[in-house]
Amino acid sequence: MAKSKNYYLRKSHRWLGLLLGIQFLFWTIGGLYFSWSNIDEVHGDPMKKQTPLLSSNIPLISPSSVLNEIKQSHQLDSLISIQLVDVLGIAYYQIRGTNKHNIQVGHQHKIPVATFLANASTGQLRSQLTKAEAIQVAKRVFNGSPIVTSITYLTSTDNHHEYRESPLPAYAVSFQHPTNTTVYVSTELGTVQKFRTNQWRTFDFLWMLHTMDYKSRDNFGNWLLKGFSILGLFTILSGFLLFIYSSRSLKKWVRFIN
Repeated sequence: MAKSKNYYLRKSHRWLGLLLGIQFLFWTIGGLYFSWSNIDEVHGDPMKKQTPLLSSNIPLISPSSVLNEIKQSHQLDSLISIQLVDVLGIAYYQIRGTNKHNIQVGHQHKIPVATFLANASTGQLRSQLTKAEAIQVAKRVFNGSPIVTSITYLTSTDNHHEYRESPLPAYAVSFQHPTNTTVYVSTELGTVQKFRTNQWRTFDFLWMLHTMDYKSRDNFGNWLLKGFSILGLFTILSGFLLFIYSSRSLKKWVRFIN
């Protein structure tokens, strides 16, 4: 006995519904968490201390003289940024630049960025932050009386690391706190880059499920998400067709107009 169109339509709709239902559940859970979360708390703002501003009476030398000093020993032809930053209470010029001539033509990869910290009053260059200095920098921005539980030196991160796509090398300074906060300090930039808490980690995991980017977590235009969007459309259309084929009232109405 040949199976009816209704049978195949019901079967495909049922399995599509099961497959998409799991992902719809992830989307719903994620959406609820995102909408009910305070984004400032996710970013760890309550744990951030308001550090003192630099005094306007600091005797500053010209950034041009610092650049000239750097060029005497380093190849630098392009500037990315020059910023005045506080490193352990001392004003520094944070200079980021690059030398494009070192890049081979025809090869597509990131241009290496050179970072320099120069004392804003004397122009003297300083080396990268040490482990002890990184801990001090992290403590200065952490609200309360923090106790360090661990410190890790990072030279690389994978696509799922909570410090992914951020300046390296860096120290990850973890504190004893109910939020399990880790502060990431860039050794070259001399400043704090990220605060990561349990709330952020939950947010990040649900965001991965939401975007369906299981490779890097942040690509909202990946093919898996696009594919599920198309399947979702097919599921909805199959539901409409199933309603049309199985509706007795609709069949009576069709017979009536015929």
